[in-house]
Amino acid sequence: MGKTADLKVVQKTTIDILHKEGKTQNVIAKEAGCSQSSVSKHINREAKRRKRCGKKCTSNRDNRTLERIVKQNPFKNVVEIHKEWTAAGVSASRTTTHRRMQDMGFSCRIPCVKTLLNNRQHQKRLAWAKDKKDWTAAEWSTVMFSDESAEDYDCSNNQQKSSSSSRDQHNVQAMFCNRQNEMFI
Repeated sequence: MGKTADLKVVQKTTIDILHKEGKTQNVIAKEAGCSQSSVSKHINREAKRRKRCGKKCTSNRDNRTLERIVKQNPFKNVVEIHKEWTAAGVSASRTTTHRRMQDMGFSCRIPCVKTLLNNRQHQKRLAWAKDKKDWTAAEWSTVMFSDESAEDYDCSNNQQKSSSSSRDQHNVQAMFCNRQNEMFI
């Protein structure tokens, strides 16, 4: 009486056939010539294996719907796209949605760059720059520019540093550098 790893192909086949016929594990063990625990382990191991039939659960029409959804707003994440796709009547998991998007050539990632400015924002920035192009250094010294990041400049040695504590962020001397020749925007 061998263990599960010692079962031969003939024994495994016999176990599978008798199990499908509805025989008990003790009867299967006697027929196959192995222990009942070996039969139990083999049956459980076979049940855990994922059976893939190869048939896709989505149709070509469903895939075209997904492609249209992704092209309408390419900055949506997979969860949002999945919700919209299932609202359109497709029954698929989030993993299937992700897999179909990859099959279509779409990459699911966080975009590296910000979206471009629209025309109104572009015109406002251009008007602001034209308005300020003739300013003197004295006028620029009264303006504080902030990019809302945790980085600032050390006024004593002109080196960029990262402020790690909230106390540094509220320290007026650490945040303001009165530089006549440089402009921070």
